[in-house]
Amino acid sequence: MTQHVIQFSGGLGSFGAALWVAEKYGTSDMTLLIADTKAEDPDLWRFADDTSRLLGVPLTKVADGRNPWELFRDKRFLGNDRITPCTKYLKQIPCRKWMKENAPVDDSLVYIGIEKTKRDRARCRAIARNWKPWTVRFPLCNKWMPELGKEESKAQLMDLARWYDIEPPRLYALGYEHNNCGGLCVRAGQKQWLHTLEVQPERFAYAEAQEASLRELLGDVTMLRERRQGVAHSLPLSRLRRRQEAVAAFTAV
Repeated sequence: MTQHVIQFSGGLGSFGAALWVAEKYGTSDMTLLIADTKAEDPDLWRFADDTSRLLGVPLTKVADGRNPWELFRDKRFLGNDRITPCTKYLKQIPCRKWMKENAPVDDSLVYIGIEKTKRDRARCRAIARNWKPWTVRFPLCNKWMPELGKEESKAQLMDLARWYDIEPPRLYALGYEHNNCGGLCVRAGQKQWLHTLEVQPERFAYAEAQEASLRELLGDVTMLRERRQGVAHSLPLSRLRRRQEAVAAFTAV
């Protein structure tokens, strides 16, 4: 029997992919493979457990053992929106190791919950190349779902989860596009970091302190950049916060 391995991120996309596989093939040969980055919002695990109970399939957890900040210190490199060693070492390598040990290439399929939006569909070919030699399928990019904008697609998947009496992860209700790294993804731009400062100030403060510690160790490294007169400059979270606080103080007068 073909093994159906869902790369389950704990987000709505991989939830939808798991439901599609369950409807088409059943769950007797399904694996919900999830990487524990030690940085996720606790509600991600509540959602993952709810999904596991719904499908009757246990979570298969893999982990490097480090969180992103520990990894950055070990690698002496701060991840950013261009290069993300955390994705490679905390997700891809542990998952591929499990696949090599448990999922024969000629009798296993990998499922990724990329949604059917123009932006995400363009990523499918690259993801499929990265997963070779396993065959990858993208259930949400077929006729099962109409092509929608990002917000519409998320709304549809949230409705689907609630139809099964599962509350979507809280980060979506807080205004995040993705349910990863507790809202502190190094790939996030200024807009999301400012959003985190507003809705999760304690987590912003934690990330700011971690970045400051790495800057002491590695020099002028930052997750964010800004362009001034066509030249890219480092933008520490501390500077972003102070700038936003100055704007808030000015507008409050």
